[in-house]
Amino acid sequence: MKFFLIPMLIMSLTGCSNSNDATLTPQNQAAPQKAEYKKITPEQAKKMIDEKTDIILLDVRTDAEFKEKRIANSILIPDYEIKAKAEEILKDKNAAILVYCRSGRRSASASQQLIAMGYQNIYDFGGIIDWPYETIGGE
Repeated sequence: MKFFLIPMLIMSLTGCSNSNDATLTPQNQAAPQKAEYKKITPEQAKKMIDEKTDIILLDVRTDAEFKEKRIANSILIPDYEIKAKAEEILKDKNAAILVYCRSGRRSASASQQLIAMGYQNIYDFGGIIDWPYETIGGE
């Protein structure tokens, strides 16, 4: 009987798991941080474009507006198509994406939608009407 009690006593004292470690429970694990909305100036956007080669310029206006006037190397996803097309076109959710529209209203809304979809580096620089740099278009 002694030989049976000693192993039982040792097992009960050491235990097989650490039930006091609350950090292992899903309720206490830190949730991934949600990206924050970042509003920047056209000047800050231009500096980012000039300094980085991996910037995505996202125009969220209509196709007609895009053809008329846009910033070089922009891609178009109209604001009303963000939910349907963003993940297909913007595959890297960690890429730096600079968003613009005509006046800033649609870019703000589209930026919020992208953040809600899990994109991490969204920068809204407002409208092309405030862009003092070169544009292309007129097709």
